[in-house]
Amino acid sequence: MRNNLAKRAFNSAALLGPSVLWLGLFFLAPLCLIVVYSLAQRGVYGGVQWVFGLGNYIRSFNPLYLSVYWRSLVIAAATTIICLMVSYPVAYYIALKSSQKWKNVLLLLSIVPFWTSFLLRTYAWMFLLRAEGFINSLLLQAGLINQPISWLLYSDFAVLIGQVYGELPFMILPLYVSLERLDVRLVEAAMDLGASRFRALVRVVVPLTRVGIVTAVVLVFIPSLGAFITPDLLGGAKSAMIGNLIQNQFIQRNQPLGSALSVLLTLVILILLLMAFRSRMEVEE
Repeated sequence: MRNNLAKRAFNSAALLGPSVLWLGLFFLAPLCLIVVYSLAQRGVYGGVQWVFGLGNYIRSFNPLYLSVYWRSLVIAAATTIICLMVSYPVAYYIALKSSQKWKNVLLLLSIVPFWTSFLLRTYAWMFLLRAEGFINSLLLQAGLINQPISWLLYSDFAVLIGQVYGELPFMILPLYVSLERLDVRLVEAAMDLGASRFRALVRVVVPLTRVGIVTAVVLVFIPSLGAFITPDLLGGAKSAMIGNLIQNQFIQRNQPLGSALSVLLTLVILILLLMAFRSRMEVEE
């Protein structure tokens, strides 16, 4: 009996060992290193002085940075809301209204953007939104405007457009999975009992797909909160987000402050993940 238990324990350790080693080397070790750097001080000419304290965390709440935090939250929330409003009808149509043949085609079209580099797609939006770009040229030729619209690029609007475009597939796919598992007979029963299509959607479909909604919101909101490529290329200096703030600190050789900002962002993301996990568990119960 003891030999069997020892053998099972050894087999379990052998199976889990590579995963634990991988997580330890490439997740926990870098995270611990960032925490150590966040407690150090910046040198006079940059770099790190190994004098530990909480000064970097105090400086993280500098009023100059609060506007960046607020912009990050607003753009991430707006991106999530717009993606949800656009993706839910799309996922509903693919899962419940389309035939099997068209369902595969529409799903393929949903993941086609993943076949191209995100950086290249962001550069494509720069060419579309700039003053000499396709959108301004089209509006000028149509006579709708007399001069190019300057705020299409290097603004919060451009960042929002780029974020929505980039995160939309991450919203569609979880919603599709959740809607595909929906029992259509429940919707038909609600309508037979007098509920309108909109009421059946709000009172039946949405509550039954809440797990998918929570998953999709998490998958979109968290990457949007820490984004730095889209704000850097489409937003410019006036639309910097927390990801750009962290990036700039490391470029300026202020690794301690950049590490402190990274730790704070990680804590916020962990709190959001715990809230989402708790909400999902409540729904499943």
